[in-house]
Amino acid sequence: MPKVAYSEEERKRIRAELVSAGLELMAKQGIRHTTVEQVYTKVGISRTFFYSFFPTKEDLVLETLYLQQPKVISYVQKLMADHALSWREAVKKFLHACCYGEKNGIAVLTIEEQQLIFKRLSKESYQLFRQKQRWLFGKILESFGVKPSVKRIDLFTNLSLSVMVIRRALPDTLPLLVSEAADETVDFQLDAIVDILEKLKRDPQLLDDAD
Repeated sequence: MPKVAYSEEERKRIRAELVSAGLELMAKQGIRHTTVEQVYTKVGISRTFFYSFFPTKEDLVLETLYLQQPKVISYVQKLMADHALSWREAVKKFLHACCYGEKNGIAVLTIEEQQLIFKRLSKESYQLFRQKQRWLFGKILESFGVKPSVKRIDLFTNLSLSVMVIRRALPDTLPLLVSEAADETVDFQLDAIVDILEKLKRDPQLLDDAD
């Protein structure tokens, strides 16, 4: 007979396992191709029990992204502490790994996934996501040795996510772009981003919040 009652501690453990399993699957095969069934089957619970933790798949996706944040911070700090890499090499290696997240165990939302998820979010969930996103990109800038003012964080967020999202969008979502030049385009754009970050690192007042 299936268990019908779980302690609060057991529910916390199962919820953590669902988020961990979701992140593992989404990082490997993409968010769009990861199903709720794959997640709850991997954890060993029923579909009905899964929805007692997460009302929608989108809620689970956000939790996986939050779980990923400290792992991303740990990775960037590891690279920046690698004496075999120059500052520029470490920064570019990190950004490159994020652009090709499916090869490096990093979940990155595609354009379609962003549209699907965020049109279903409540205002509160969206605001929480923005807060956590700004925290993450601020910590990344700190790891780079760049002063993380709000304007700098917002610019860095847009620049880096633009490259990641466009790379993932070729060729299916953006068929008029030349997919054969995707890798070269990413490399060029990453060099440009590193150039900007280097300028911000050298000049703590450049693009600061003060007008």
